[in-house]
Amino acid sequence: MPIIPPRYSYLREEPIPPLMVRIALDMYGTVETPGSADNPIILGWADEVQLLSASPYNNWAADFYNDDKIPWCGLFMAVVAVRAGQGRDDRRPPDKYLAALSWRNWGNPADRGDIEVGDVVVLSREGGGHVTLAVGVNEDNSIFFGLGGNQSNRVSIAEFPTERIVAVRRPPYVNKPAGARRVVLSSTGVLSSGEQ
Repeated sequence: MPIIPPRYSYLREEPIPPLMVRIALDMYGTVETPGSADNPIILGWADEVQLLSASPYNNWAADFYNDDKIPWCGLFMAVVAVRAGQGRDDRRPPDKYLAALSWRNWGNPADRGDIEVGDVVVLSREGGGHVTLAVGVNEDNSIFFGLGGNQSNRVSIAEFPTERIVAVRRPPYVNKPAGARRVVLSSTGVLSSGEQ
């Protein structure tokens, strides 16, 4: 089990965490391979999504995704969603899931002022978008903390200004877990700038 920073230990201690968060935490620390080599774990995620959620796009993505330098935040979210969904149609990734902005219509809408642990948050960035799982917010809701892939080339938790939010989407819970709640954290003051 990967070690996460102590300030986020509540995510491991939660008796009923959102399933997508628990799955994502087990992938914490996965990192791109520097240079021309690729991390086979990251490359294998597209095949896993194809296997667990067959569609023409997923078949294309599994063939296309052959380099971990290709932005992979949407791929990370897709593999987390299919692992959590276990075949449920409402947990399938959106069509064109490699594009982070495609996640803005997944799940159920939620308000950016009511971000809960486990919400899928879609952000704008220069040249595209980014998608991550919320794990907390600061007291005045100007910053949220996201657990995602391709954040400084790894699966990590980073801080983001809420002004970049395009959409907040809540997983389609059958029974909302107790851990899907607002968690207030203090900011370190270092905002993410290294996601793709």
